[in-house]
Amino acid sequence: MKAIVLAAGNGARMRPHTDDRPKCLIELNGRTLLDRQVSALRAGGADEIGVVTGWQGARFAGLGLHTFENPRWADSTMVESLAAAGDWLTDEPVIVSYGDIVFSAATVRSLVRSAAEVAVAYDTEWETVWRQRFDDPLSDAETFKIDADGWVTDIGTRPRSLADVRGQYMGLLRLTPPSWAVLRNARAAGAEIAALDMTGLLGHLIRTGLRVAGVPNDGPWWEFDSPSDVEPGLRVLDSLDAEQEGE
Repeated sequence: MKAIVLAAGNGARMRPHTDDRPKCLIELNGRTLLDRQVSALRAGGADEIGVVTGWQGARFAGLGLHTFENPRWADSTMVESLAAAGDWLTDEPVIVSYGDIVFSAATVRSLVRSAAEVAVAYDTEWETVWRQRFDDPLSDAETFKIDADGWVTDIGTRPRSLADVRGQYMGLLRLTPPSWAVLRNARAAGAEIAALDMTGLLGHLIRTGLRVAGVPNDGPWWEFDSPSDVEPGLRVLDSLDAEQEGE
């Protein structure tokens, strides 16, 4: 199983922590986010890991990871960064991670075991996490609806109430070659689709018939999107460190 970390952006919302490095290379509790991601991905079943670079791409030299470059990182979406790693996505199933999250190996293992063409990790306890990060959790949340069989029926739009949010997409998913072909074709269909972010694109594809499985999160996780995420995030890192020591 291969895995790709999307790390092309300049992480402007995390300044000053990202003044001279991408978000995934921020060091917290003695380790970079990327080091933690790589450890979780390997422990979860990924035996080859790549990273999509853009801004400050030279900083990834010497880390022992396969690199893909998104030369349009400044004016494109994460979907374009994903397309930079299209060769891997065409060959075999791949775990895809955003560059600003930390997560457990257990969640990666659940994604690896999924038989679905597309599987997305989601947090059922999202409201607790979002209330630590935002005064109003709905101000930044997206719709996430899932049926009794575990298929995601709606993702990526503005929720009207908490009832529209059964969980939150974590920025961690598994794609297969057939699902990447569908995503690639949708991206190529026109500028409007190509401009969508990842959840927007997944929502569009669900509405056109693509089946996406939801995989519940299993363990601590956190997103480092702004400096205010650092202090509460450090407690999550402590939990992840303790979890890794116990494995």
